Amino acid sequence: MNKSAPHAELIATFRRAEIDAAHKLGLIKAVGNKGPRAINAAVETAAIAAKRRDSYAKKLCDLGVVLKD
Repeated sequence: MNKSAPHAELIATFRRAEIDAAHKLGLIKAVGNKGPRAINAAVETAAIAAKRRDSYAKKLCDLGVVLKD
């Protein structure tokens, strides 16, 4: 079995999570004029996406994969 395939899948998942987190952070600005409830929902969603991204980064780090910032 190819050892790099799981790493490649995890890296791809991390990259998607990274893009998703950046997008969700951008949504906070987009809902800025919609009121505090919309802002709060966007902030919570962005926090969840960032947590997911950080979880994948930790898994990659544990496997010894170095991510460039």
